[in-house]
Amino acid sequence: MNKVPMTVVGAEQLRKELDFLKFDKRPKIAEAIGIARELGDLKENAEYHAAREEQGLCEARIRDIEGKLSNVQIIDVTKMENTGRVIFGTTVTILNLDTEEESTYRIVGEDEANIRENLISVSSPIARGLVGKSEGDEVTISTPGGVTDFEITAVEYI
Repeated sequence: MNKVPMTVVGAEQLRKELDFLKFDKRPKIAEAIGIARELGDLKENAEYHAAREEQGLCEARIRDIEGKLSNVQIIDVTKMENTGRVIFGTTVTILNLDTEEESTYRIVGEDEANIRENLISVSSPIARGLVGKSEGDEVTISTPGGVTDFEITAVEYI
């Protein structure tokens, strides 16, 4: 099995979601199925079918999370020496050399990615272009919007 890279925060969020699904949502779905069964004929019982479908989705998500957590490789960059090199978990500030616009991103695992919070997946085009580079380097990254030149202005291990 391949290891799933994840930050400490990302692993904790997955554990919280797993606990919610197992100990809050799963019992509520089972209760909804029980109530729907009491309504009569199961063939034409929309509430029963909806609850069973929700149960299937919940169980699939539980299995997915458990699988990821069993293969997780937690990377805590706060305990590493800052070498100025971009690695998984670092916070990187880049300057778009065309527009002079500065952006800051944290490189995280796929489950943690959230562009609204400037968390980008390690497998995203920008992260792939940055990983392995160092502060001060200029990089050319091919994104869905085209090819763009960036300068890495800061690399933080926070």
